[in-house]
This record gives sequence, structure tokens and C-alpha cells, in this order.
Amino acid sequence: MPISNFTTHDVRFPTSAHGHGSDARNGDPDYSCAYLKLYDGAELLGQGLTFTIGRGNELCVAAVQTLAEKVIGYSLDDFEADFGLASRLVLGDSQLRWLGPEKGVVHLAAAAVVNAVWDALAKRAGLPLWRYVCSIDPDRLLDAVDFTHISDFLAPEEALEWLEELRPTRSLRIKHLEEAGYPAYTTSVGWIGYDDHQLIQRLLAAREEGWTHFKLKVGRDLEEDRRRCRLFRDTLGSEVKLSLDANQVWGRDEAIHWVGALAEFDIHWIEEPVHPDDILAHREVAKAISPIGVASGEHAHNQVMFKQFLQARAIAFCQIDACRLAGVNENLAVMLMARKAGIPVCPHAGGVGLCEYVQHLSMIDYVCLSGSMDGRVIEHAGDLHDHFEEPIDVRGGRYFPPKRAGYSVDLREESLGAFSFPDGSFWLQKRD
Repeated sequence: MPISNFTTHDVRFPTSAHGHGSDARNGDPDYSCAYLKLYDGAELLGQGLTFTIGRGNELCVAAVQTLAEKVIGYSLDDFEADFGLASRLVLGDSQLRWLGPEKGVVHLAAAAVVNAVWDALAKRAGLPLWRYVCSIDPDRLLDAVDFTHISDFLAPEEALEWLEELRPTRSLRIKHLEEAGYPAYTTSVGWIGYDDHQLIQRLLAAREEGWTHFKLKVGRDLEEDRRRCRLFRDTLGSEVKLSLDANQVWGRDEAIHWVGALAEFDIHWIEEPVHPDDILAHREVAKAISPIGVASGEHAHNQVMFKQFLQARAIAFCQIDACRLAGVNENLAVMLMARKAGIPVCPHAGGVGLCEYVQHLSMIDYVCLSGSMDGRVIEHAGDLHDHFEEPIDVRGGRYFPPKRAGYSVDLREESLGAFSFPDGSFWLQKRD
């Protein structure tokens, strides 16, 4: 039976009231998502979402509604016979593509639709998404990747060779994931809106839980950043990793100066030091601050932009985003290119459903694409997970594989009802 109908929801959580998610660029985020459900008549097939931080979420909902029409009339058999079909349907409309192309609201919305189709396929197979993808033959999995604008960097034949090489040992890596989990770092301790007491308490609690890699938000005031980095080292010592995130607030020269002034605190990486589209500035910063690495990608619009970041050696850590890119298909392309470049994939996961999503992508990368965890970590942000039917399983600073069938973003019905605001009443409620 074909997909016959869908529903959308404008979901918003008032996280700004508690300082969660705050950084030098985004001072008052209300974590939100445009949420999609695909149906065959009355039967729910699959669900997908795309993340925003509040205002404008209704634009993504409208775009999801427009793009979801593209998959109506197609069956799951159709999508399983051609893993690139859903992506082509939502990205291939010439008039809609003009609104991007392959960036902005329409691209965010495409992720919700494409991911909902993959969620439906995995649920039909009775497998979590990462296990479902890891069961696909290499040549068929590459059908999901559009090589049109990236084959000058990565040839399909080369990618197929890697996948075939890793195929016989997939089961060993699956077993390792189930026993030992996947390494992670936590952002939840270091939002810029936290005062010293909150920062210290969260650092100590996280260290007690087994975390060894932490991230602090920086970029508002240099002396304040130096003080907070010193407070971090005084609290946890020198045996743990410290990464920083500037959220795009600096120019090239300012970034080089600022990171140099923080280097004494043994920084692992600086994230988004400059404008997210400025590949050449990223490269210049990377050269100047080495051996501190540059991490970026959560705002990189599409696989072509990632290709250029990797070609230019402008990043040391590749931060894919499950919703900024157009779903599973485009993330597969970027992870394959990252392997070609020898750059570890470390997904962005701050936001509604992003931890739930990207755990699958990192596990696919490890099992099928790269076969390696070297230098790789998944971001962890510790809020809102209880709103999902299968919250992430994070223990001792590691993600353990999801077991429930699908892509792990099934919002609980009570949460969906309580935090959906289709008529703008969320903002009226906040003002009151």
C-alpha cells in the first residue's frame, strides 16, 4: 500500500527559560522541531523531524508540508527498491529547488521527509535504523548517494571498494558497539548562560558519571572565557579533554588571536570559529592555531560544501548534522568523503532529537563506512530526551546502540500534545 497521508506538528520547548542551549551567538534558544508523521490510511508508517531554535519553526513546518506531498502515492517497496528515490523526489523539484538550492528552510524540511521514509523502512524491517542500514548490500547502499557533484573528489568505485572490504567484519563491530558503546563528549555542562555554581556542579556531576571530554561555549568576552577555562581546569584537572565552541562570532584574525589566548588551557578543538560558509577563513584559522583542531559543519548546507571543507583541509573534525543535511542519504555521502579525507566524523547533536538521530549515523560510519572510531565522538546534550519513546542510552560517556525499530525520534504522544503550538500560542504564552 502506498503512503496516502501525513500530519505535521509545530513543536517547541521553552528551553531559554533555563539557560539551556545558550551560546555567544544564540542567547535565548527555544529548542523546537517541525515534526512529520507518514501514514498508510490509519496506519502510522514513519516519523521524522527537523530542528530549529524557535522563531521560524512554522516556516519549516510549511516547507515539510509541501515536500511531504512528493512521497504520497509511493510505497515502502518503492523506496526499498531504490534507496535514492526519496531524496530525489524531495530535492528534485526544479521550482522548489530554486528556493535553495540545497540550503535553507527547504533543505531542513527535506531532512524531515527523507528521514521519515528511512524510519518507516527500518520499522517495517523490525530493526533500529543503524542495524537496518548495516544489513544493506554495499552496491545497493551506494544507490542512496548522489555522486553528481562529488565524484571529482570521491569516485563511486572507490567507495564501493571500501564498503566491500569492511562487509565481512561488520558483525565484529556491531558486537563491539553493543558491548562497549560509542565514545561521546558532553556539551550540557558548558552553556554560556550558566553561572559559576551551575558550571562547577555540572562538571563534577558529569565527571562522576564517567565523562572525559567536555565542551564549553565561548566568544562573548575574552577575559571571561579565560576565567571559565581556568575554572574548568581547576575543577577537573588536566587529564580530561576540553573543546570550545564559538558559534561563528569571530572574524578570521579575531579567531586566531582569541584561540591563541586560550591555548594554555590545552584545547582539543575550537568549533565554528568563523562564519560557517567561509571555507578559506576556516583554513587560515586551522593553519594558525595548529595543533588545536578546527571543528565545523553543523551549519554546512550540503555535501558540496563539505567536499570543499575537506578538500581545503579547513577542518580537523567533520561535524555532520542529521537535519541540516537532507537526511540519511546526504549524510552517507559526507561520511564517505570524510573517510576519503582521513577526517573523523563527530556529529553535531545539540537540539531536539539530534542525539537520537546522530547515534545511528556514527554507528553506520563505524560499522559500514570507515571501520574506525579513532578521533571520533558523538556530541551529547542532556535535555529533552525523556520526551522520546526510546531515550538515548548514554553510560560512562558512551552511547549504547538503540534497540527499538526505527530512527529513534518517536515523540511521546503526551509530549507532542503538550508542546505543539500550531497557532502561535507558544509566543503568547511566553509573553504572559
